[in-house]
Amino acid sequence: MNLPDSKPFDLTIIGAGLAGSEAALQAASRGIRVRLFEMRPETNTGVHTTANFAELVCSNSLGSSLPDRASGCLQHELKRSGSFLIDIAQKCALPAGRALAVDRTLFSLKATELISSSPNIEIIRQEVTSIPEGVTIIASGPLTSPRLAAAIADLTGEEALFFFDAVAPIIDIHTIDFNAAFRASRYQKDEDQNGDYVNLPFTKEEYYAFVELLTKAKRATLKPFEIEINSGVTAGSQAFFEGCLPVEVLATRGVDALAFGPMRPVGLVNPRDGHRPFAVIQLRQDNISGDLYNLVGFQTNLTIPEQERVLRTIPGMKDVEFIRYGQMHRNTYLASPLLLYPNLQMRKEPRLFFAGQITGVEGYAGNIATGLLAGRNAARLIKGLDPVVYPPTSMIGALCNYITACEMSQFQPMKANFGILPELVSSRKLGKREKAVAYYERSMQDLDQFLNNEKV
Repeated sequence: MNLPDSKPFDLTIIGAGLAGSEAALQAASRGIRVRLFEMRPETNTGVHTTANFAELVCSNSLGSSLPDRASGCLQHELKRSGSFLIDIAQKCALPAGRALAVDRTLFSLKATELISSSPNIEIIRQEVTSIPEGVTIIASGPLTSPRLAAAIADLTGEEALFFFDAVAPIIDIHTIDFNAAFRASRYQKDEDQNGDYVNLPFTKEEYYAFVELLTKAKRATLKPFEIEINSGVTAGSQAFFEGCLPVEVLATRGVDALAFGPMRPVGLVNPRDGHRPFAVIQLRQDNISGDLYNLVGFQTNLTIPEQERVLRTIPGMKDVEFIRYGQMHRNTYLASPLLLYPNLQMRKEPRLFFAGQITGVEGYAGNIATGLLAGRNAARLIKGLDPVVYPPTSMIGALCNYITACEMSQFQPMKANFGILPELVSSRKLGKREKAVAYYERSMQDLDQFLNNEKV
């Protein structure tokens, strides 16, 4: 592939999603001259809707911000580490209880503006179809184009691995029937507050009738490019990532699977009768104007007519207006345990780094974390310094350690969770929340020591 003439540069980054955007900003802030390739809008993915950088696709939430939650621990680590995108997310935050949810449009606009204004970043709107020369970060994401995926497969000598991901519908909140719905956050103590979520409560009978409809509904047929890349790269694994199961797939695991999963009613009381619903669907604000809401945990691959038919049986959604229907798409990730070091450097080609969901890290904050580490390490390599590895007791370090050291037979995409951290040493048995707090406190302590010693 012939790349365009460019200004003098030190580092090439492929992809301006969350990881690529964070990597570009980290490297540029350290005086590295970056050329950032983004194929949109010249070549679209079929899932993204804009040409902006760091566009959020599946959800608008980065998870709980509480330090005793894994996602909150990771967010605190990123904030402490100087993440540009976490800073933007906090400035674009929407009401979401104890979670960090953002206005998608504003978030990606601010990220695009910040990157575009950097004197050290040159933006090139072009699809990259081969591996460039020089120090490069490949952050092409789960929707890596077929030609680049083929080039990566040729480079790695390994089959690419695939899993399918799904996104949830978004609706106009003004079309919800609030005679059936109510506003509240889980464990909300002040009854006078409206709450950050819209809740659609189910009786036992309504729930089981809904599950029956859902499991029998027609699903969309996969497109050929979602089953196999048309350039000779064969899909090695075609399973859903456990954390993003379509709701209709989860429902087939048992009639109560949804009631104990995305429709669990814990911490909620229906103000109309003073009782906890048998099951509930929550809607979370998706934009800053407050008119768009997404169905939390309701990613789906039902056909559009079936989404119309089945989802309108949900209490309060009979006349709802769908702004975006759910859909499923193919996600690509590497056999990272065979290919990468924990510093995200490629074992057989040290000038190359990989970052983002293509590495097997799941979740928005996790993708930002890999971009932060890859951007910093690429800058270190260019300056003649050794790349660093985050402490394994930090969530960032644990994620990168998992994807690069896991037994290949056990490898699957992973998001932040306390189970991947090294065990705590304690003189007494700790409760679940106590243990989570201890994990967080150890992470912050070890992270501060690491950051104090980092030279660039």
